[in-house]
Amino acid sequence: MRLGLNVGYWASSKQDHVPIVREAESLGYDSVWMAEAYGGDVVTGLTWLAAKTERIKVGSAIMQIPARTPAMTAMTAVGLDMISGGRFLLGLGVSGPQVAEGWHGVPYGKPIGRTREYVEIVRTILAREKPLEHHGEHYDIPYTGPGATGLGKPLKLIVHPERADVPIYLAAIGPKNVELAGEIADGLLPIFFSPKRFLDVYGPALESGFDKARATTGVTKGFVGDRPFDLAASCTVVLGDDVEQCRDSVKPTIALYVGGMGAVGSNFYNDLACRYGFEGQAKTIQELFLGGDRAGAVAAVPDELVDEVALCGPRSRIADRFAEWKASPVGTLNLNVNGVEALRLMAELAL
Repeated sequence: MRLGLNVGYWASSKQDHVPIVREAESLGYDSVWMAEAYGGDVVTGLTWLAAKTERIKVGSAIMQIPARTPAMTAMTAVGLDMISGGRFLLGLGVSGPQVAEGWHGVPYGKPIGRTREYVEIVRTILAREKPLEHHGEHYDIPYTGPGATGLGKPLKLIVHPERADVPIYLAAIGPKNVELAGEIADGLLPIFFSPKRFLDVYGPALESGFDKARATTGVTKGFVGDRPFDLAASCTVVLGDDVEQCRDSVKPTIALYVGGMGAVGSNFYNDLACRYGFEGQAKTIQELFLGGDRAGAVAAVPDELVDEVALCGPRSRIADRFAEWKASPVGTLNLNVNGVEALRLMAELAL
């Protein structure tokens, strides 16, 4: 198992991630991941971290599909891979309707079909085997629709990438999106991952995706072998003597996502909690959160759910519970830690 470090969002210039990232690099961590929502962009942050490190890979978790054309993402991937010396990992995600339409001003549309075309275009650009031409439901390149001048022509990337096969990860938790990741991507970035639920919640969808990849491209994908698929799951680690206090520090984030990231009937994280067997609690959390009672929503997060998706408590408890994670198919464990001591503990346990 490889270890990754999640540093979250690049919130401001005053938030310096460099010291803990350098510590992770010295401990043997494989990668560091940064995200974006509607604050600091992920590209600026990863550029800074790549410049301040030497060996650790830098990954986007995620780079938002609604925010950039596929060609812009491919160009950015080429640039980040070049300045990092081949250390870039391209994590992509469709975000959600609230951000796509409310922030970027583009239709959320059909996320699975859009993602499929997006990845295909990015791979075509990186490969540089031919000029780019793509005419699909979501992307028309060269553009020929309303307002077109007719002067567009197929173009080919004018620089040679450091790597033509920059690894592409998809952030996904829903069955259809997880299946798509298994089919077209090199890895999966699931948030709130539960190792005990893998066989029921993730396994069938991933295997279906692997089967589709084999049928359409002849590529054999799996967790081992010639084309290993990287299950890069996230896990929060809170080291401390008081288990209840450690758990309580995780609950606000779970309440925010399960309760407030989306509307009733359209919240991917709430759906995930339901698939984990917490249907009643998930409904209660959402009702309280959307009703304005955020404290109540946090209090409604069950301890059992926290323990499924996070490692909380003293060293001995974390070590015992980590065994379940090590026994899972997780290839890269992306950690959110509450300090350097937790970072070092996980290096001791995993590396």
